Amino acid sequence: MIVRQAANVLEILEYFAKRLRPATAAEMAEDLGWPRSSTFKIVATLASKGYLYEPRGRGGYYPSPRWLVLAEAVTQAEPLPEKFQRLARDLMQATGETVAISAPAGIYATFVDVVESPQPVRYFAKVGDRVPIHATSAGRALLSQMPREERERLYRKIDFVRYSPTTPANAAAVEARLDEAAEMGWHQSNTEFTPDLAGVALPLPGGERLLSVVVVGPVSRCLERRPEMAAITIKHLARLK
Repeated sequence: MIVRQAANVLEILEYFAKRLRPATAAEMAEDLGWPRSSTFKIVATLASKGYLYEPRGRGGYYPSPRWLVLAEAVTQAEPLPEKFQRLARDLMQATGETVAISAPAGIYATFVDVVESPQPVRYFAKVGDRVPIHATSAGRALLSQMPREERERLYRKIDFVRYSPTTPANAAAVEARLDEAAEMGWHQSNTEFTPDLAGVALPLPGGERLLSVVVVGPVSRCLERRPEMAAITIKHLARLK
């Protein structure tokens, strides 16, 4: 369930991240396809709270540094360990594919760090993207770190949409994939959620936080390379210990 008012505030911030210049409330309403009345109210509220300001008189609004102050405070209180950021960079260099660090967010896995492949045909991803926790190798690498009881609670919240013929159709199918991964030593996926993508994922060791690392790319390049990518990932993980 999405709370529209909250989503609109975040969409305004994303809007400016793409626009990178001031905009009037009328321009925001037109570009975002929102009613002018509600857009003006949101803009006025954000401005009154200090989150939007007018760099030039009547020249439009722009996000104030207050967003950055809050974001830095939140990030510094619970930072992603630098060794995992370094791991993502090293794995991208070693495999040539996009690498992401994931954390659980309910029935989703959310990317908290991403290093994209430089190749023209690649998996495009960014920090904050989320994928179904049951229908991706990144997600199942998180599930594997949870007690069975906790997984069962999550399964009851999942709709088990069939994104493709390879998507696990129910809790039993997910558990079977977890058993398969336990035998192989890594989690793997093949077009389960996103078409034409294949990848491998492993849990990240240490600490109280549940994290996983996934290496993913086009099926044409990565499907047969999954054992190789898994071996490279395992080798790099061993260096963290």
